[in-house]
Amino acid sequence: MDHSIQLFEVIVLLGLSAIGLALFERIKLPAIAGFLVVGAIAGPGVLGLVPEPDRVRALAEIGVVFLMFEIGLDLPLDRVRRLWRGALIGGGAQLGITMLIVYGFARGFGMANGEAVILGAIVAMSSTALVLRLLSDQAHVNTPHGQLATSVLVFQDLSIVPLLLLVPLLAGAGASSALDVALELGRAAFGLAAVLLIVRFVVPFALDRMARLRSSDLFSLLALLIVLGSAFLAEQLGLTLAVGAFIAGVAASSSPYAHQLFSEVVPLRGVVLGIFFTAIGMLFEPRVMIDQAPLVLGILLAATLVKALVVAVIGSVLLGRGVQVSVLSGIALAQCGEFSFVLAEVSARAGLLSVDVHQAVLAASIISLLATPFLMRAAPAIADWTEAKLGENSRLRSESARDATSTDRANDKDRVIVIGYGPAGRTLANLLKSQNLPYVVVDANATKVSVALAAGERIVFGDAARPAFLERLDVATAKLVTVAISDPLATRRIVARVRAVAPDLPILARARFVHEVDSLETAGATTVVAEEYEGSIEVLRQALTHFDFHPTAVRNFADALREEDYGVIRAAPELQIDPWLVDLLREEEHDWVTVPASFASDMTLAELNVRARTGVSIVAVDRSGRIDAVPAPSFRPQAGDRLLVLGCPSALTSLEELFTARYVEASPLTEQAQGA
Repeated sequence: MDHSIQLFEVIVLLGLSAIGLALFERIKLPAIAGFLVVGAIAGPGVLGLVPEPDRVRALAEIGVVFLMFEIGLDLPLDRVRRLWRGALIGGGAQLGITMLIVYGFARGFGMANGEAVILGAIVAMSSTALVLRLLSDQAHVNTPHGQLATSVLVFQDLSIVPLLLLVPLLAGAGASSALDVALELGRAAFGLAAVLLIVRFVVPFALDRMARLRSSDLFSLLALLIVLGSAFLAEQLGLTLAVGAFIAGVAASSSPYAHQLFSEVVPLRGVVLGIFFTAIGMLFEPRVMIDQAPLVLGILLAATLVKALVVAVIGSVLLGRGVQVSVLSGIALAQCGEFSFVLAEVSARAGLLSVDVHQAVLAASIISLLATPFLMRAAPAIADWTEAKLGENSRLRSESARDATSTDRANDKDRVIVIGYGPAGRTLANLLKSQNLPYVVVDANATKVSVALAAGERIVFGDAARPAFLERLDVATAKLVTVAISDPLATRRIVARVRAVAPDLPILARARFVHEVDSLETAGATTVVAEEYEGSIEVLRQALTHFDFHPTAVRNFADALREEDYGVIRAAPELQIDPWLVDLLREEEHDWVTVPASFASDMTLAELNVRARTGVSIVAVDRSGRIDAVPAPSFRPQAGDRLLVLGCPSALTSLEELFTARYVEASPLTEQAQGA
């Protein structure tokens, strides 16, 4: 009977997880919040579908184990290498400062030392899954603020293991002496080393042996055994289940079978995580929202407002990313994350968090997750308002603008302003420099500007979205402005501000995705170069080269796609390509064809019978700069001659094949040949 009750509770949890996921995916809200909300509604505090959620807590904890194993297995070493400075400085400062602020307030309100520390760690964590998904949906992952937010998230993910190790130490440090604490630290270190050594040598060996047996079922069982066995071993040695699973994942990541192991674990992880968060929601009691309202509000403000301010200050002061980027990053990270729940659960079981604080953490975390999508939608307006309030108080910005306007004043009418010193901006600057054309580069990254200045680049520091900066830069006298930055919001804002300052100035803007083009054109861009479009055109062009289409026809086709404002690519999938575009690949065209160096024939045009053999009409000949219009049939082509011909793409291809043949066989003269 007891087992049937457990089975019923598991079925209820699975059903509720599916409902929460489907409902919140439909309304574009985070799935984690869906699990939590549905669990809270179904728990003892509301409907009571599962009257004793503690009975399924053990099953729910397995979700944490799988989550930590996956993180260890898929440790983002490449992202750590690319983002190490932002992760180390930005992430480390964010975690430390946030924990310190929350700890101070918690101690001020009478919390115990250990409880205050853990509460600070809980609040400092953000939701990697939610933030990266929202950034991806908005195509902001590779923007400056997306990169800064990702850097901080990477550090947070890596810091969860030492924080979990800290829980048992804090739980046993209430009335312990310094010796007791030292012994506890030594025990934890020994347990960590033992687990690491065992899984480091046993796991890869076991994976190799099982893979040789070529049994997918056996490999799946072994994957499950590694995850749960390593967690159990760690717990027996005085660590936590999550730490053991993480270490096993790191050890398995060095194995050549890591990808297969990942594919075995991830589906199970998704199921048990849904159960975990639904069960966590069941532990939430709605009355806490009223009884502990001040505490819930305090934790919520710390997780959103305080953390956003901390990240904004770190980004602008320590990393020099500018107000816009820093504020956008801070708002993106303004919530509690999945590891907040993990830390809260582990700490509650260890006796570090009281029941009231634990409930307040659950309530504030759920609210922060639900609020995040709305906050990120409002983030651009908040960032604009913040920057406007702070004012233009940067000495470097004003001095740079003054320097830019005082240089090459005589050539202002030909000056190009390049906004953004990424790959596109740097390449354009090099081209302009090679042609001795006046230009100035603008970038809002102080570090990048300093490096470029040291290399002799004509670059200034400044925010091109500020009208005052644009006026000091004397944008209205420039010949062209190009905006080549990776942030779509900033690109649109800069284009609009430049257009307001200089109504007739040509503005060339770079965009990454299809949906950005219309908004940039509306903002005032003269021309928008879309990377997604250009990539599509290049795919089409390369594909056509494998068929009997002349390169000139393919080039004309690609040019027509651009002239049509990428209409073919932007059209609905069910619409066919306009027939006139298709005809470009077949219609007759004038083109210059060079007689190859391998052509050694001494035949005349009449003897070659070009018209009959290829269908091409030779209109003119360019030999060493001398042009002969409508050459006579007696004309003898030579290697290096340039022939202006008229014909369809297949005819031009036939002419090229005629000239590249190893020998040319003479054909009888005809009237048609004489007319060639």
